[in-house]
Amino acid sequence: MATTPADLTTSDLIEVRRSGVHGLGVFAAKPIAKGTRIIEYVGERVSHDEADRRYEEKDANDSHTFLFIVDSRTVIDAGTDGNDARFFNHSCDPNCESTVEKKRVYIEAIRDIEPGTELTYDYQIYREEGDPENIDEVFACRCGFPNCRGTMLWPPEPKKPRKKAKKKAGAKSGSRGKSKSVVSTQSKGKSKAVKKAVKKAVKKVAKKAVKKAPPAKKKTQRGRRRG
Repeated sequence: MATTPADLTTSDLIEVRRSGVHGLGVFAAKPIAKGTRIIEYVGERVSHDEADRRYEEKDANDSHTFLFIVDSRTVIDAGTDGNDARFFNHSCDPNCESTVEKKRVYIEAIRDIEPGTELTYDYQIYREEGDPENIDEVFACRCGFPNCRGTMLWPPEPKKPRKKAKKKAGAKSGSRGKSKSVVSTQSKGKSKAVKKAVKKAVKKVAKKAVKKAPPAKKKTQRGRRRG
């Protein structure tokens, strides 16, 4: 794990200047070794509701964002009291990553970086229900790398709504007929044994399901948040 100097709100490892990717960008001023903790992402800490309130009148076609999710309660708004960390651009093939430690956000190098190289990380801006149809166009990625996924959003592809399978009329009526015949054959002198066996099987399946159930995933996604 990267060591953290007492103050990382500024860094002599980087400089901010015009970027070929988008607007201003952050560039290496010196050689940066893999694993180096470069700078802390700072700004005013606000609630999600306050972040929504501040940017509710923002143009829906504006992809510019200085918001960073810390957890389910807190968002850093680097548009207020922010530092150079807010100018890191997105890339699908980044040389840095964002990490959250004790509710503080840092940008770290994930490989050795030469002076003059632009520093980037993957924003992974989360998708939301009710996104407009042009959301991928608004948050399109233009990092220019061969493996560019074309969007700053995460996941790259929106979830497709599940289609409910339509039951055929013939199959439905046939299954009814089958169940009746099974019940009538088993009910002659074997009803208690059948019920006991069914209960046992159901308990066994339920036990397996509980054991194999995956742990619940946290809904809060840390990373850049749309404004």
